[in-house]
Parts: sequence; C-alpha cells; structure tokens
Amino acid sequence: MSTKDKILILLLAFIPVSLAAHSLDWGATAVFITAACAIVPLAAWMGTATEELAVVVGPTLGGLLNATFGNATELIIALIALNAGLLDVVKASITGSIIGNLLLVMGLSMLLGGLRYKEQNFQSVMARLNASAMTLAVIAILIPTAVAATSSGIAEDTMRTLSSAVAVVLIVVYGLTLLFSMKTHAYLCEVGEAENEPEAGVASYTAAGKSGQSNKKVDGAPAGFQALEGSQGKAKSETHHEKPNVWLWSGVLLACTLAVAYESELLVESLEEATEVLGLTPLFTGVILVPIVGNAAEHATAVTVAMKNKMDLSMAVAMGSSLQIALFVAPVLVLAGWIFGQPMDLNFNPFELVAVAVAVAIVNSVSSDGRSDWLEGALLLATYAVLGCAFFYHPVA
Repeated sequence: MSTKDKILILLLAFIPVSLAAHSLDWGATAVFITAACAIVPLAAWMGTATEELAVVVGPTLGGLLNATFGNATELIIALIALNAGLLDVVKASITGSIIGNLLLVMGLSMLLGGLRYKEQNFQSVMARLNASAMTLAVIAILIPTAVAATSSGIAEDTMRTLSSAVAVVLIVVYGLTLLFSMKTHAYLCEVGEAENEPEAGVASYTAAGKSGQSNKKVDGAPAGFQALEGSQGKAKSETHHEKPNVWLWSGVLLACTLAVAYESELLVESLEEATEVLGLTPLFTGVILVPIVGNAAEHATAVTVAMKNKMDLSMAVAMGSSLQIALFVAPVLVLAGWIFGQPMDLNFNPFELVAVAVAVAIVNSVSSDGRSDWLEGALLLATYAVLGCAFFYHPVA
C-alpha cells in the first residue's frame, strides 16, 4: 500500500468526526476543518471509481464518464454553495480552481519532477492547443465582466441572459473538444499506455488486460480531457488484470457522491462563520481553500506522475482540470442558477479575472516549448504565492 493510500485511509476518519462536530455543536470552525478533511479521501475514491468504470464501459462512454466526473467534487461543493446563495464564494471557487491547477499543481509537478530529472519533455502541439482553449475560456468569462464595467446600470436579468448565452457556447466548445480528443484527432492525444502504479497509488493510470487486449488511458486531449482507447494486440505488461466489478464500483461512486454532497453541505453551512473566526475573507476562501480541498487528490496524482517522468500525463491532468472548470463547470453553475432562483452570472470580480489572465499567460509561456525544468516550476509557484498573498489582503467588497 502506497503512502498516498495510507493517508487517504487515515483521512476517512474525519467523516465520523465531522458528523460528531456537527451533531455535538463543537463550533463552526471544527465543522469546517473536519468536513474539508473528509472531502479529500472521498474525492479520491470518486476518481478511482470513475476510472474503474471507464475501463469497463469502453472508449467512448469511458471518455465521457471521465469528462463528466473529472471535477465532480468541485461541482457538488459549488452547487450547494450556489443553493445557499454564496455567489461570491462560487465565483471565487471557479477562478481559484483554474489558478490552482495552472500554477500550484503544474508548478509542483515541474519543480519536483525537475529536481529528479534535469529536463522533462511533453507534447508541444498539445500544449499549444491547450493554450488556445484556455485563452478562449478567459475571453468568455471576461466579456460579461467587461460589459458590466462599460455599461451604466445594466439590468441583472440582462446580465444573466448574456451569461447564459456565453455558457451555452462554452458547453458546445466542451463537446467539440471531447469529439476532437476521442474521435477525430485521438492520435494526437496519445501520451502512452497507462501503467499500473501501485507505488504511487494512482488508480487512474491502471490498465486492464484481457484476452490479448489492453486498455490504454489517453490523457492528453487539447482540452486535457480524459479518454480511453482500446488497443488490440498483446499487452506490454505480463500482468493481466481482471475486469473491474461494475456493481461494486458503481456503488462506491454513488456512496462517495452522496457522502461528498453531505460533507459539502456541512462545509458550506459553517463556511461564513468559520472563515470569520479564522480571519479570512470569502474571496480568499473561495479562491484558495475550497479549490485545494476539492482538488487535493487530483493534485497528488499530477505530482506523482511528474516525479515518474510522465510529464505528458501530469500536464494533461493539470490543464485538463482547469479547462473543464472553465468550459463545463462554470457554464453548468450559470444554468443551475436559473433552477435554484439564484442570480448566478459570469460577472466576476475584476481582480479575479486579472489573476486568471496572469496564470494563463505565464503557463502558456513556460509550456509552449514542450519542455520543463525545476526553475519553471518554481516560477509558477512564486506566481501562485504572490496571487495568494494578494487575495489574502484584498479588502472585502
């Protein structure tokens, strides 16, 4: 059992602790911290269950399953916060997830991978395609804010309608990236066969071999989305794995989803009071803390594979998660605002957009050449630290 697996098992203990903290009224801070810790292993298990089911259902459905549940934890937390009317936290979590994946995750991956290997390489073609998609996402979330800033007294309903139109466009683009990565240009997205990674505890990179057929995980789509492609022929590994149990992993996925929803509700209910006690603003909480909680397991995966000199996979995880947030999660939240009766739109805090634009610009700069080293990772982490300090001291609006 890997160190990561042991840590996740230990963190499962926070599930009953968070329930006790809520039931016995230990205070909002205790509930917030324990619920946050409980969500981390549940998110990891959701990812594992999704990957195991993707192996069973085949390339097309598997890719769609991965693309849909890739950021399920963040989406659940955001939906509950949206229903509670915490719009500022929801918007901050969107930008925070993008910034965190681009700067924190990619920075750690390049730094730790670069310390072990002098120089690491990845597909520059995919990096440029990812950069183009990310630039579109920035433009899409910038336009509504720009309209609000340059218009006097724009009606709230008008802004919501504009945001909904932009959301529909982004979802269409999301679908096109899936079509590109899984069908028309799947050959560009191949980053090598998935391997069993027992020492890293990365279940998402396991391959199942049966009757001379190996399942290959493709994780380098232009939008970084995950797809599964079956490859005929003899498996390179001598080890053959049995087909995952569909009912077992479906049950795990359902149970973890329900548990994440409940823990997220505890997290959101205690968020305002806890952050006030801790001296944190809703902006800092949404941009820094919430994304780290929701993405912790995915972060560990990206860093682990980078330290094994699989920078293509690491880049795909980091960039793919950011793009999925921008092209799928954010639009879904805008449309969900109509259902919940909440005025959710894409009119973000201007400073949040500046931070996203800065993150995208520096990532595009360091990744365009298809190589990385520890210094580039340090530069990304330094940028994240500067932005984190700015969000911490940013005054409450």
